[in-house]
Amino acid sequence: MTSTQQTPSEAADGKGLKKGSVGFWDGVAIGVDSTAPAYTIAAVVGSIAIIAGTKAPAVLIVSFIPMLFIAGAFYYMNRADPDCGTTFSWVSRSMGPWFGWMGGWAIFSTGVLVIGAQADVAAKYAYAIFGFDDLAGNKWVVVPTAVLLVLVLTWMCVRGTEMSARFQHYLVAIQIGALVVFVVAAIAQMITGAVPEDANTFSLDWFNPVGLDGGALVAGMLLGVFCYWGWESAVNLNEEADDSEAAGRAGVVSTVILLFVYLGSAVAVLGVVGLSTLAEYDDDETLFVLVGDQVLGGWGWILLLSIIVSGLASTQTTILPASRGGLSMAVQGAFPKKFAEVHPEWGTPAFGTWVVGGVAIVWYIVGTSISENFIFDSLSALSIVVAFYYALTGFACAIYWRRELRSSVKAFLFIGLAPVIGGIVLIALLVAAVIEYSDPENSYTGTAIFGVGAPLAMAIMIFVTGAVLMVIARFTFAKRYFSRKGFEEVSDEVARAALGPAGPGSL
Repeated sequence: MTSTQQTPSEAADGKGLKKGSVGFWDGVAIGVDSTAPAYTIAAVVGSIAIIAGTKAPAVLIVSFIPMLFIAGAFYYMNRADPDCGTTFSWVSRSMGPWFGWMGGWAIFSTGVLVIGAQADVAAKYAYAIFGFDDLAGNKWVVVPTAVLLVLVLTWMCVRGTEMSARFQHYLVAIQIGALVVFVVAAIAQMITGAVPEDANTFSLDWFNPVGLDGGALVAGMLLGVFCYWGWESAVNLNEEADDSEAAGRAGVVSTVILLFVYLGSAVAVLGVVGLSTLAEYDDDETLFVLVGDQVLGGWGWILLLSIIVSGLASTQTTILPASRGGLSMAVQGAFPKKFAEVHPEWGTPAFGTWVVGGVAIVWYIVGTSISENFIFDSLSALSIVVAFYYALTGFACAIYWRRELRSSVKAFLFIGLAPVIGGIVLIALLVAAVIEYSDPENSYTGTAIFGVGAPLAMAIMIFVTGAVLMVIARFTFAKRYFSRKGFEEVSDEVARAALGPAGPGSL
């Protein structure tokens, strides 16, 4: 067993990234924006309400628990190994190069799956908010606009992390500000009774998962994985942060902020719209058009603005972790050396960033040409891929810190038990998703690909492609990386700094 350790300064200097580009609140903004909260709540709350009724907020709470446990794993693994490759580097250390490579590939792939779809949302609503509904529904207009947005946002990521971080400050303020205005106005109407007759009467039982059917809870949590996915983007910038430890805290804080944003928004929607109406907006973000006009009147457009901003913000913040993951893999010899190149002036992985943006554009154009529903199936495939690499991170944390788990009750609970529970829950959801999407009828396209639904077929294609490339790398340029034994453990120095004499450090 080995306990090799990399200090924050060594990690940054070794890769050439620009240290000090991101502060704590930059990380929080990036973590929140990565999940596209405005778009997510608009698109998903109807679906969760169909599954769980007025207990939709309870589903969001239960879904948050494994996310918080995995956020804790990211925090402690970041303390031990502040590497921008996050899951790739950590799983390679603790579980060996094969699992590590697939974890890194999963992160890289999620960017390809979702970037174009997020830009598509921003483009479509940008036309709609100015009254150009015909253009918003014209694929030949929306697709080129979305491609242009991806190119511009990719250039911003290449041009400098500071620019990206400042841009995210404005976007998160607009997005969360619009949602807060809506929630406050909706709650005021709920209190005064100025809501439609079929609106749901508020009850604390909305937050209680007891009474939920097991199948409904699992189906709702599958959507919950999509809701919370993305917060770890803050941690991927750990080598560019003022303080790498603060990047881990930013990830945890992001998840907590998202919980309250989602709960507030879900309560507001349920309080002003009946379940029968919500059923008409299954996976349909145009729900915000309805509730915006109903609650805010002439100011309803601010909710549409929040969706546009949500799409822009998440497009950019999804490019960042995918490119950093490729950089880390290249530096450690698992990816082609070209991905290790960092721009000498801007301090960003320019080549890898352009590759992520370019491949995402190709996937988006091909998918859109097949069917608009193909893009939605890409988002559904995320639940499988994300559950995989989140679970790996949870298990990796317990393995890497295994020698310290008996040092205190807190260490056992926070660094060992919680991440493992989070990982087990996510593996269970992954299996549930495989079962769900094995039936083509449960996909948006409704057509069978290799005998299964499109989301599962996409996930299988991603993992098979990754496995093939991994084997090729193993027998060509990555022999040294694959000679690693794994099963490393945290160094005594790092353990003392993180745990101290009284147990785990404060988050």
